[in-house]
Amino acid sequence: MNKNAGFTLIEVLIAMVVLAIGLLGLAGLQVTSLKNNQSAYNRSQATQLAYDLADRMRANVAGAATYTSGTAAAIANCKNTTGCSPAEMAVNDLFEWNSAISAALPNGGTGTITISGVVYSITISWTENRDDNADGVSDITSFITSFTL
Repeated sequence: MNKNAGFTLIEVLIAMVVLAIGLLGLAGLQVTSLKNNQSAYNRSQATQLAYDLADRMRANVAGAATYTSGTAAAIANCKNTTGCSPAEMAVNDLFEWNSAISAALPNGGTGTITISGVVYSITISWTENRDDNADGVSDITSFITSFTL
């Protein structure tokens, strides 16, 4: 009987180590899941914002060239087309769009519009990583959509 003293205690300690490793693995899986969930949320926000501007541009074909100029300012009474020129509507749309991007995406996201012939491209970029690039790797994520008017 004396030869087996303490054997059960070793079995319990080994079981606790195995359980602890399993719980650490589960915690790591949860952290990865949350990170990917946040990334998917940011991408869906960028998608919605890009299509929002594309719809605004389709509704204001006369001011389409103004959207690529890069100027953006709030213009009073430009919530509808009454009393607002197409160019003013485009400038106001850009202001509202840039404000929405800054509010919806981390680290202030940015949006650009380019034109190549008749194809418009909307690019929205944001920084996914919140550790201020501590690892030396650029963590800029972009969403690009192209369309014609």
